[in-house]
Amino acid sequence: MGGAYVGLADEVSAGYWNPAGLRGLSYPEISYMHVERFAGAVSFDYGGVAMPITARSTVGVSVFRSGVNDIVNTLSAWNPDRGQPLPGYKNRITRFSAADWALFVSYSRQVSDRLSAGVNFKGIRRSIGDFASAWGYSMDVSARYRTGPYRFGAVIRDVTTMLQSWSVNPDAFEVNCEDPDPADEFFDACQKDDGSLIQDNAVRYDSVFAQSIPQGGTALVLPVARLGSGAVWPVGDGHTLTAGLDVDVAVDGQRAFVPNIGDVSFHPRLGMAFRYAGVVELRGGIQRLQIGDPIGVDVTPSVGAGLDLEQVSVDFSFGDFAGLVAEDLGFSYRISAQLRLEQPGLERSEE
Repeated sequence: MGGAYVGLADEVSAGYWNPAGLRGLSYPEISYMHVERFAGAVSFDYGGVAMPITARSTVGVSVFRSGVNDIVNTLSAWNPDRGQPLPGYKNRITRFSAADWALFVSYSRQVSDRLSAGVNFKGIRRSIGDFASAWGYSMDVSARYRTGPYRFGAVIRDVTTMLQSWSVNPDAFEVNCEDPDPADEFFDACQKDDGSLIQDNAVRYDSVFAQSIPQGGTALVLPVARLGSGAVWPVGDGHTLTAGLDVDVAVDGQRAFVPNIGDVSFHPRLGMAFRYAGVVELRGGIQRLQIGDPIGVDVTPSVGAGLDLEQVSVDFSFGDFAGLVAEDLGFSYRISAQLRLEQPGLERSEE
């Protein structure tokens, strides 16, 4: 549905979309999702579990990993004296991953018959191979309101502002200074004036590549408001039609190619789904809208389907297959499975 799910989420994945929606669970649920973005360049994995603990309260835990794997490290495959790859450079190339890990601990509570509130406590771990890493901690707050067929949701992500503290490992920037040319023991750029090897790795890196090793620091992630609305209408005998509209509102001034007013930007998402006999569901949506010079208006659609078989459901979606993103980076797909433990004794207790 193009990611338009903030107002509609009422199962285990609400831990990501809107923790207030976890109140919709009647039984414990387990979910796993795998995403390949941009023709496999970026992978995303999610696992979540949630369960009701009282008549009004629900808890959940979600784990996420987003990463780019097999990034080529050529630090030891380059001849700085000649400005070209070394002989046998393929044997000197190593690979690493850049990945983000996140842990969400969620809590939802029913405030009234129509209103529920939720919170996420989040820990983030970011790494770029052995070169650099960061930790960050934050919190989301949310609400969800239901009336008749209509659903409304609001989430403020990183309401506390996330502070990410980066540290850099200088030893990971090691340069192999051994010149395979028998006439020279080391590259000239690796040597001091007296011909001895520069021992300090940071100084050696600066000498070889004419730039310093990056330093650690801090980065701020500002709050983003996600506003969602939706509706679920019965259509015929046992069929339903669902529609959703979400808008992300950011104030960091860094989203120039989405609708914006000064530093305030708006990222809309739109989706619809038709469920046949409560078993098969077809979905479509717009997950990205970009406006600006020189691209004009660029729309990125998504489509998907789901199969719900009693306690097990499986979903597949396909996106980034049109627009500028598809032309430059390739398509994306997502597959997920969900298990509902509808067993005696596991249902939500009554007051």
